[in-house]
Amino acid sequence: MDYVKLYDTTLRDGTQMEGVSLSVHDKLKIAERLDHLGVHFIEGGWPGSNPKDDEFFQEAKNLKLSNADLVAFGSTCRAYVDPVDDLNIMALVNSGAQVITIVGKSSESQVTDVLEVPLEENLRMISESIAYLKSLGKRIIFDAEHFFDGYLVNSEYSLQCISAAAKAGAECIVLCDTNGGTLPVDIFSTVSLVSKSVGVDIGIHCHNDADVAVANTLAAVQAGASHVQGTINGYGERSGNANLLSVIANLKLKLGLDVISDEQLSLLTDIHRFTAEMANMPRDRYQPYVGESAFTHKGGLHASAVAKVEESYQHIDPSAVGNLKHIVVSELAGRSNIAIKLQEEGLSEDVTKEQLGILLQVVKERESRGFQYEGAEASFRLLVRRSLSGYRPPFELVDFMVVMEKRRRQGQRNTTTDEDSLCEAMVKVSVDGEVKHTVAEGNGPVNALDQALRKGLLEFYPTLGNVELTDYKVRVVSQGPGGTGAVVRVLVESTDGVTNWATIGASTNIIEASWQALADSLEYALLQR
Repeated sequence: MDYVKLYDTTLRDGTQMEGVSLSVHDKLKIAERLDHLGVHFIEGGWPGSNPKDDEFFQEAKNLKLSNADLVAFGSTCRAYVDPVDDLNIMALVNSGAQVITIVGKSSESQVTDVLEVPLEENLRMISESIAYLKSLGKRIIFDAEHFFDGYLVNSEYSLQCISAAAKAGAECIVLCDTNGGTLPVDIFSTVSLVSKSVGVDIGIHCHNDADVAVANTLAAVQAGASHVQGTINGYGERSGNANLLSVIANLKLKLGLDVISDEQLSLLTDIHRFTAEMANMPRDRYQPYVGESAFTHKGGLHASAVAKVEESYQHIDPSAVGNLKHIVVSELAGRSNIAIKLQEEGLSEDVTKEQLGILLQVVKERESRGFQYEGAEASFRLLVRRSLSGYRPPFELVDFMVVMEKRRRQGQRNTTTDEDSLCEAMVKVSVDGEVKHTVAEGNGPVNALDQALRKGLLEFYPTLGNVELTDYKVRVVSQGPGGTGAVVRVLVESTDGVTNWATIGASTNIIEASWQALADSLEYALLQR
């Protein structure tokens, strides 16, 4: 295979994933990123199906795309309707897109049981829709829906459908594993046979219901497909679509196909994060190639080997896809994990071998009590610095007290509201021997504690005014008597507008665990400065 065209359908098929919703502005921004990535086709939506997609195609006329063609998606004309009179076809024409993807049935049962039309009428719908759009100067891609399922039952009819599309003028026939249940071996054998019988490019569109969408896509390419469809992060209906990021990385790094440049390949991790942000979806940290944990090493043996030979436990150089190697510290860590972390912090020369062993034991002991440093590296860095002789913390706790009062108004039933509660925290901190006593209210005990601590420190460290808490998570680590006596782990994420960091606390007392994480967050902010 000399070339493979990349077709992204995040803006249409990807938005069919539960929980994903993109505004017109979001779609335009993602389209620009996809163009920079070097994809060849960007499917913008289904004109005529909803006002948002109509608006997108109008706004997209102002996009200055340098690599990609914008594609409008729609179905064949309706049964017994001439394409020139079909509103769906007219919406595709009016979108202004020069490339149009037409989806049509290619499975006998789908035609007879779902469309409820004769087999010959479906062939007419495919042929005449494509021929009409072709006569208007449009480039046509045909998505043969349910092809693989249909081919298993009646291969002759499925082949008639794609043959009709090719003869009518489609430049590429895309074979769709619409239900996502076909396995790679069957994809390979079917594409191998079909690619020899159709005189145009063959494409592949896979869903991930059997968790093999990426493997199916690669199998199709190896069998002769020259056009691949997918979505960023695998977004899509049900279990999603083929993850185009993994497909691209595998095509280029494993199969040696230069579908995009090396520079564009290094954008994969960035577009993974950007698209998740636009879609308001959590990033999958374990996603191959681009996830935060894709090149993370936790076991001591692995970390030791990677420190000597990077490829010993990594199948590629993480920088090739814009990612980073990451060594974490946990109860599974060995000396190598700690040593690498110290090297990253520039503290290797300050810690002796004896101290290194002691530090490792401290980490293991604290993790046995509920701490988890692999997700809170700022707390780990503080742990290291506190173990060094001569380290002076910027502040020290003298004591704190938190009071929560809940009132029920006269005549009120058992229900209460936030307005009926009061949380107040008193904090005493020492800075260079000077004790500061502050009191603050908050919308909860943790918020009150945070406000009181900051109030006491801002006089000494005004830069803390820039520090904000961006996330607060609580997790039960182990069950105690009756369940409520459990050890809880508190993870706090913070930012100063430039960098982000995470700190941790663990205790059977949720307020104490919160204090540990909050205090670490502010101490780390001061340490950075």
